[in-house]
Amino acid sequence: MNKKKICFISCVNNLKQYKTALQYINSLLVPDGYEIETISIKQASSMTSGYNQGMKKSDAKYKVYLHQDTYILNRNFIFDIISIFEKYPKLGMLGVVGAITTPNGLWWKSPKVYGSVYHTFDGEGKIGLLSHLDVKGDYEKVRAIDGLIMITQYDLEWREDLFKGWHFYDVSQSLEFEKAGYDIGVPKQISHWCLHDTRKPNMYGYEENRRILVCHYKEYV
Repeated sequence: MNKKKICFISCVNNLKQYKTALQYINSLLVPDGYEIETISIKQASSMTSGYNQGMKKSDAKYKVYLHQDTYILNRNFIFDIISIFEKYPKLGMLGVVGAITTPNGLWWKSPKVYGSVYHTFDGEGKIGLLSHLDVKGDYEKVRAIDGLIMITQYDLEWREDLFKGWHFYDVSQSLEFEKAGYDIGVPKQISHWCLHDTRKPNMYGYEENRRILVCHYKEYV
């Protein structure tokens, strides 16, 4: 494992959006002695299978799994994630939004959601801020994070044996990290780290995958 390398992994079916994401990645400040790598997985059959492909292609210690329409605004992003991961070895994964519970698999229905992200409203061309509870310390320990960006310092297999589409991979991976003994956290953001330029989601398989999640992780949800 290369401790001086950060890999950015995305499943891609929209090259225009991904090129924009790459522009933001390539504008990030990189600490001396570190290198960055970008991996795009095209024609993935699912988010889990695409992320497993990307994970296995890279020897980077730090991996950033992000949607093709997630743009990293914080130019100090790499410095910030390395600093917090080095300070907290038990912290396995970070996200910009997350919740302490996942009622019926739905983290956004938790009474305590932390973090923030800029977000576009489909069809309106407007950008708004989705802001939840403030993080007081370096990070807030949560049960699950939003899949728009998932940042790791350890590799765990994504459960492509369970999740065949594009939903609930993020909650599943969060719970896999918890099962492995790691913390999942939402960091304190001095300025908001990301913009999610989202479009209307494909809801195919949503309810089926939610039921799989609730059945497989029934002791957590």
